[in-house]
Amino acid sequence: QLHLVESGGGLVQAGGSLTLSCEVSGYSLYAYDIAWFRQASGNEREGVSCHTSSRGTTNYAPSVKGRFTISRDNVKNTFYLQMHNLKPEDTGVYYCAAELWVRCADIASESVDFGSWGQGTQVTVSS
Repeated sequence: QLHLVESGGGLVQAGGSLTLSCEVSGYSLYAYDIAWFRQASGNEREGVSCHTSSRGTTNYAPSVKGRFTISRDNVKNTFYLQMHNLKPEDTGVYYCAAELWVRCADIASESVDFGSWGQGTQVTVSS
């Protein structure tokens, strides 16, 4: 069974940067498509970004495009979300997810496609 653990969350001022990590165990990350989601208090979970392993497809939510970058290190079995120019509206619990195959065409509509999830890490952006 795939096990995912996020790290790297914290408190940052608006305009700052953070990098989240998702360490994967149980199987090789090479075979999996990956994604990051977030959930603000009182809101539904929303897709942030995804990346497919074999196809090399990447998709970002419009609200983060140009500021966030998803990447992976299959050797370390870890994937990342680099976040720059953070805004207060980026505040929330960030979750990493993985699945053997997802479309990764519109991450906002693809949370149901992911079967493995991390426990979440809090990101708070102060104004």
